[in-house]
Amino acid sequence: MDVTFENIKAASVRTEGAVSRTPCPLSIPLSEVTGMRIYCKLESLQRTGSFKERGARNALELLSSEKRERGVIAASAGNHALGLSYHARLLGIPVTVVMPRTAPLTKVENCKKQNAEVLLEGNNIEEARQVAQELVQKRNLTYINGYNDAEIIAGQGTLGLEILEQVPDVDAVVIPIGGCGLIAGVSLAIKTLKPSVQIIGVQPERVASYRAAKELGKPAMVEMKPTLADGLAVPRVGDRAFALARKYIDRDLLVNEHSIALAILRLMELEKMVVEGAGAVPLAACFEGLKELKGKTVVLPLCGGNIDIGTVGRVIDRGLAADGRRARFTATISDKPGGLSHFADLIAQEGASILDITHDRAFASEDITTVTVYCVVETRDQAHIEQLRQRLKKEQFTTAWQ
Repeated sequence: MDVTFENIKAASVRTEGAVSRTPCPLSIPLSEVTGMRIYCKLESLQRTGSFKERGARNALELLSSEKRERGVIAASAGNHALGLSYHARLLGIPVTVVMPRTAPLTKVENCKKQNAEVLLEGNNIEEARQVAQELVQKRNLTYINGYNDAEIIAGQGTLGLEILEQVPDVDAVVIPIGGCGLIAGVSLAIKTLKPSVQIIGVQPERVASYRAAKELGKPAMVEMKPTLADGLAVPRVGDRAFALARKYIDRDLLVNEHSIALAILRLMELEKMVVEGAGAVPLAACFEGLKELKGKTVVLPLCGGNIDIGTVGRVIDRGLAADGRRARFTATISDKPGGLSHFADLIAQEGASILDITHDRAFASEDITTVTVYCVVETRDQAHIEQLRQRLKKEQFTTAWQ
């Protein structure tokens, strides 16, 4: 079944009151950082923390009474499972979700809290989907694809309607791409009402399934690599979603892990928002390669906020390193009394703080009067790191920076 603009409008009416109409405020700090006029569509404020509720509710509402009674099943890395589990519980529909064994713990536990039957199977979403399809036959369940079903795409498209209502002068919308369902629905809605709006899709470099499909002309499997944007880790985009999205996407680009970590960090610092990697990739794209949008009005859908607390600390460390606010290096210093004190004093004179320092005497140079130290310092930015590097070089310290 093809997805039409009328389907999206009907989904908007059907889900009204059940799915939140999330705010889309202007971000002054992000606008200053990027040089664009940035509005953030806060889908991370949905009850289950992501936009996936839109499609899930629409699909569940359209089920026949017989299918509702038998129950539904889905494969998901987390957010689709959460949205489906929550709304299935509200509607009294039994739900089973198959999640990859690598799914974030917070998403797994939250699905269980919604009384869903949670099965951890497979190393990625494709392997989890194969298990779910087997259970469809065994248990006579209805499978709900999180990004390729027409009802799901139409539900996600309601996000596009809200964006145009809230930011009518929008010039561009930067949208994450996983299985392609979100960008398919949103681009259809926006291009139908305002064709001049640029639709820009973003994927992590480590799971570039849309880029592969575009180059081949059809969806194809790509190699899965771990990424901070785990919610976008789909090895093959949906056929229906891809066919629709490719008509409307004006540009797509890839972002690296450092940019994703930095985007998460910026959102924490500047917007006081905790957003998962998949939700941060639109901002990462603004950092990496959208110079043509300088001075334009741009909407960033922050599509999810379900990030493990344990991951947050690691992301902050990586973000600080990418931002030049953490530096790690080795140095050869004197092992005589006062050698370490002199070394530390030079670092302090340059305005940097030592966070960690470790001596290595066993594997140092042949000169027994020296010792190798491994040092992590806190700095202001990349220019500050270079300033410290040059000072240590001037003082005749042999260093190696990472």
